[in-house]
Amino acid sequence: MTEAIVAVGIMVGLGLVFSTLLAVSYKKLRVYEDPRIDDVEGMLPGSNCGACGKPGCRAFAESLVQNEITPGKCTVSAPAAVERIAWYLGVNAGIEERRVARLLCAGGKAESHNLADYYGQKTCRSVSMVTGGNKDCVWGCLGLGDCERVCDFGAIIMNDDGLPVVRPDLCTACNDCVEICPKGLFTIMPVSYKLIVQCRSLLEGDAALERCSVACNACARCVVDAEPGLITMKNNLPVIDYSQNAQASSKATARCPTRAIVWVDGQQFTRSVTESLPVGRVELIPGGEV
Repeated sequence: MTEAIVAVGIMVGLGLVFSTLLAVSYKKLRVYEDPRIDDVEGMLPGSNCGACGKPGCRAFAESLVQNEITPGKCTVSAPAAVERIAWYLGVNAGIEERRVARLLCAGGKAESHNLADYYGQKTCRSVSMVTGGNKDCVWGCLGLGDCERVCDFGAIIMNDDGLPVVRPDLCTACNDCVEICPKGLFTIMPVSYKLIVQCRSLLEGDAALERCSVACNACARCVVDAEPGLITMKNNLPVIDYSQNAQASSKATARCPTRAIVWVDGQQFTRSVTESLPVGRVELIPGGEV
């Protein structure tokens, strides 16, 4: 009987000791978390796209509560949601311009043909490891859809010409397409950047056009037609100075013989609406937007 009482006493004593240690440890080691973080996270879109520069919406909410970043950095959220978060936290919304992915290539299967058949793994990265790819234009889109597969938001679809089409309404500027493209053809741009060069070929004249019918032939007409200083030629390609974006206009595209330089105004379409298309149907620009 005595031994049983001693055993119970030891167990009770150990329980008291450990519970005291746990209570002290919790008090000393616990990390306080502001309850507003949960509230702010609930106001965010939950896409965890990383476009804000944070690894996810939770991390972004933490930075917002700590006043390290403004709500407007979440360009995926609607303006009303951004204002709601700003009001809740009592901070300035800091609205920032929305950004989207752009494809800098317009040469699909019809414009730049394959030099050889490829029977390996059907990914752009795989075919690019075989002498840079099987396409006549070594700078062009390989058309196997790595970007489409990597986009978690369904913002990229492959069209019939074998080129990615970006849906700006779904694009979160997460940068995944930029990282996956072995040719470096995607870039993230503010939506106000409407003048875009859809070619990366370093060739000029007939040498460029022999490999792609919509390639830039380095004629430099866009440089002459654009606002002074807006466009310069470098490595046979027009380079746009986006620091002068406010002065840019579509007149730089007027005399481009191949439409390698385009003006994105609302929706972006192929060279023009053709008479052969049924009424109400518009042909999409390869690599453009729906």
